[in-house]
Amino acid sequence: MEWNFLFFFNSVLLGVGLAMDAFSVSLANGLNEPKMKISKMTVIAGTFAFFQALMPMLGWLLVHTLCNSFCQFTKVVPWIALVLLSFIGGKMLYDGIKGSDEEETASSLGFAALMIQGVATSIDALSVGTTISEYGFVMALTSALIIAIVTFGICLAGLFLGKTFGTKLAGKATILGGAILIFIGLEIFIKGLFF
Repeated sequence: MEWNFLFFFNSVLLGVGLAMDAFSVSLANGLNEPKMKISKMTVIAGTFAFFQALMPMLGWLLVHTLCNSFCQFTKVVPWIALVLLSFIGGKMLYDGIKGSDEEETASSLGFAALMIQGVATSIDALSVGTTISEYGFVMALTSALIIAIVTFGICLAGLFLGKTFGTKLAGKATILGGAILIFIGLEIFIKGLFF
């Protein structure tokens, strides 16, 4: 894989797609605490960003290790990426259309609740390890850091919007995130299959 515009563009798109659950929860957190201080908002957004960077790297490590041990495994990576991202994206679309109860997890935001939110909103990012498995360590880490930066910005925006407008955008954000993940899964599948 090369350092080019498509690499950075895909990393940003992954960040946007993966951050939509965290954005929805951030909206709810902002709504539940309208007088939240900037320092607490930064800690919340930073927690979501940390987990969104950690999970793809863990996934990359697992898949990359398997790919080095079993060269044939690399042929099924596009299929795995398509299935996982389509499943996660489809679930997000379904939850966004029917209306998810994710916002209810934000009621009392202590340290433990924030950690649970961080893991719960980033667990789907573990599957991104399959999508970035062809990257070397430095490129995978760069992609994870881009995802974290995008997540941090989106979560801060979610907290501000939540404080101001409530959770009206939460369902639309989940739908957008699901559509982006499905699009990335298709793009990786087509690229892996034909190029």
